[in-house]
Order: sequence, then structure tokens, then C-alpha cells
Amino acid sequence: MDESYQEYINRVARLTLPSVCALQLQGIQQSPKFVDGKPVSFPGYSVITPPAAEDNVNHKFYQQLETLQRQLFDGLGQNFFIPLPTTSFHFTLADLIWDESYRQVVKDNPNFDRELQQQVAASMNEYQAELDHQPISWQLWGVITRPRAIMACLVPKDQNSYQSVIKLRRALYQNAGIIGLGVEQQYDLTAHITLGYFDHIPDSLNRDRLCIVMSQINDRLVESELPEFTLKQAELRKFEDMIHYNRESDWAVVNLG
Repeated sequence: MDESYQEYINRVARLTLPSVCALQLQGIQQSPKFVDGKPVSFPGYSVITPPAAEDNVNHKFYQQLETLQRQLFDGLGQNFFIPLPTTSFHFTLADLIWDESYRQVVKDNPNFDRELQQQVAASMNEYQAELDHQPISWQLWGVITRPRAIMACLVPKDQNSYQSVIKLRRALYQNAGIIGLGVEQQYDLTAHITLGYFDHIPDSLNRDRLCIVMSQINDRLVESELPEFTLKQAELRKFEDMIHYNRESDWAVVNLG
């Protein structure tokens, strides 16, 4: 389902264009993941990099993201943009299951959590055995909008960095045991780190000004050396909402690069 390296580069490179930004801003909506600025229950599982608070490799990168987030907050307004705690920042490598799908499956299968954890471990062990341990680096390309969020968009530094992530996703999504639990790939990869979510969208919202704010941020990024994110670990994490991502010590982890 995921694209080739060149297809990914071609698609994602366009996402920061002002014309694309303007089009995306026409369809933005308030996120249901927050009410009155507070996270609501939204349980599920993903395979992610360690959250920023636990990542001792990408400290400088996350400092740069924090600066971008502050620029967005100042430019967009506190009543419109809900910034995530910087300690929760992470690179989502593979979404597995979430919200109502998760609630229903655990209702139908009380052993789901343990079975999923075991199947993810099997996939990660298989992937780890074939890993060539070359460095895996992605770069910050710019900020983009999605219908309910603003994200920092990432591009691979080289083809190996892209293929390493795609192979991990395939090991997970093509595992018959995971599929049998009702987990399937929903989206192509758009590598990102979520910076915040949209709150109430006022009727008077000036979308042209917002596009200018985001385009100026992206222009400054392109004019400088693109910040690099180094992938060192991929972990299975369970989330209760869009801020807290937890794991037990015996849950699956892959050492990358």
C-alpha cells in the first residue's frame, strides 16, 4: 500500500506549497480529541519512536520543533490552536488501532491487548533479524495542515531511511496474526510529528493570514539546513488520549540504525 521512495518524495514535497496550504485550510475542523482544550479519552495502540521526554538522541531536533510550535501558537491564536505538550512529541511509524474500533474489539475479545502485544513482538523480532543497522535519518520539511491538526512533516534523508520504515510497516501490517485481530493498514505513510490540534473554528477565521503564517515558517526552514531526526528505536505504545503514550518493560521494541 505504501509508495515507492520517489513517489513519497514527490507527494510530500508538495504539501508545504502555499497553494496546497490554502486548499487544506478550507476543510479544517475542530478536533474531537479535545474538549475545552483538554484531551478526551481516545484509546489505542501505535508503534512510535520514544516520546520527546524519553528520547536522548533528538533533543536538539525537538527544541527546534518547540520553536516552530511557539511560532504557530503566536500566529494562529490561543483560542484556535491547541498545542501539544512538547514532552509528548513523537514520530508515528505505524498506527494500529484506535478509538471506537479499539473499544469494540476489546469488548468482543478480552484477550485482545495481550494477543496484539504478542503479535507485534513477533513482527518486530522478524524485522530486527533482517535489519542492516545503517543510520536512519529523516529531515524536517515543513509544517502542514490536516483536517483537524497541524503537523511537522518529515522526509527521508536517503532511500535506505525510507525503506527501513516501510519494511517495519510491512512486517506489522502483513502479519496474518495482526490481521486476524482486526488490525489493518488504513493510510499510506505521511511521516509527521503532530504539533497541535484545531479548537473551535470561528466563522471569521482569516484563512489567508493563516496560510501566510505557515508559508513564512516553511520558507525560513527551506532557507536553512533542514533539521535531522535520527531513528534509534521503535516501540509499541498504548495511548489513552493524544498526550499520554505508555508501555510496559516487556513490550516490543526494535533498536534501529
